Amino acid sequence: GGGYGAPAEHEGRGYAEYFAAGIAAFVVTYRLGTDGFRHPAMLEDAFAALRAVRARADQFCLDSQRIGIMGSSAGGHLASQVLVAWSTYESDVLLHPDFGILCYPVIASQGPYAHAGSMRNLAGQDPSPELLDALSSDRYVGPDTPPCFLWHTGEDTAVPLENSMLFASALRAHDVPFELHLYGRGGHGLGLGTQFDWGTQCLRWGGEVTGSVN
Repeated sequence: GGGYGAPAEHEGRGYAEYFAAGIAAFVVTYRLGTDGFRHPAMLEDAFAALRAVRARADQFCLDSQRIGIMGSSAGGHLASQVLVAWSTYESDVLLHPDFGILCYPVIASQGPYAHAGSMRNLAGQDPSPELLDALSSDRYVGPDTPPCFLWHTGEDTAVPLENSMLFASALRAHDVPFELHLYGRGGHGLGLGTQFDWGTQCLRWGGEVTGSVN
């Protein structure tokens, strides 16, 4: 998370520590708009991380067919871009994630539900209509998009819950398995600091999707 402008540690290391009880977690540090980088630098970093983990799965004692990607807010946007754009990058290692976890993600790149700060840091001050279209992840969901777990809150005024609903609706249209949790209370950027236990629900869902026991 962090609007493509600054890292939010509670949405990176905080998640990794939470899931580490039974899941190997890696925290990706990707290039940021505030350092002068623009799309596709961030996406390339995410794919490089996915490739590195899958290529070294034996070394890390991982199942190479149960590797997913997770992100919150702008990090959720980056994760969603990986989920829909994996087939557009050439690699000697499969870049297809096996699942995605999107926490209050930025999905829309324009219109009333877009997060202007994230898009400015990602695409610059005056992006072309073609680039903005490419950055609206819901428009590129297809039958080969990995299963997803999504959650959002109704009081999120920074990134409205319609972002998660747009992505979930696109998944449904293509018969991609998903689980969407909408919570009435709570603002943006909560991470694990919530009164509702989305983490347990996510672990349950992950076990069902990957065939593991959680």
